Amino acid sequence: MKYKRILLKLSGESLMGAQGYGIDQDRLKSYARQIKDAAASGVEIGIVIGGGNIFRGVAGAAKGFDRVKGDQMGMLATVINSLALSSALEAKGQPAVVLTAVPMFPIGEPYSKWKAIEAMKQGKVAIMSCGTGSPFFTTDTGSALRAIETEADVMLKGTRVDGIYTADPEKDPTATKFDEISYDEVISRGLKVMDLTATALCKENNMPVYVFDMDTEGNLAKMLAGEPIGTTVHP
Repeated sequence: MKYKRILLKLSGESLMGAQGYGIDQDRLKSYARQIKDAAASGVEIGIVIGGGNIFRGVAGAAKGFDRVKGDQMGMLATVINSLALSSALEAKGQPAVVLTAVPMFPIGEPYSKWKAIEAMKQGKVAIMSCGTGSPFFTTDTGSALRAIETEADVMLKGTRVDGIYTADPEKDPTATKFDEISYDEVISRGLKVMDLTATALCKENNMPVYVFDMDTEGNLAKMLAGEPIGTTVHP
């Protein structure tokens, strides 16, 4: 087994599937199947999921919302997605626990590093919501923080693209894919892998990141088996 413990970052936007808003049940069930199979292989799994399918704080601020309140609304969106994912996992027989960076018992248990690690060691999927719990930080930064805190071997960034390219492959047909790239090169090239805060946090703490296409079912198992289907970002 390549990794003992992973932190999987899932995109809220990807949960929309083809419907353009909210939670697509087929996509949710696909994620649940892949995560359950990974847990069954013995990998300890922590998850952070975004909330962009419901509300994005930055977008809300651009429309006139107070930025702090907008980010708090975004945090609540991540809780909705976390509850949906935990429900889908439990429906398939995979135990899961929702931890919230902002206290909101009984919806979720208050997050702590030790609670998350204990849950993972027990074979539960630890879903960590509310980002960092503070405004002005993205869920990418929340993922980086949780990966480092819970001593994950790698942070997996599940996206709809199969890795990191020299340019946006959806806009530039000449874009070429990296098999691996350093954090310094990501920053110097201005590549939009994660926001700068998340990138710097991973770089400073020697946390490798693997970017891959999570929306193609079976890719999580391939990645965990060591197949080169994405891009590694290394310190």
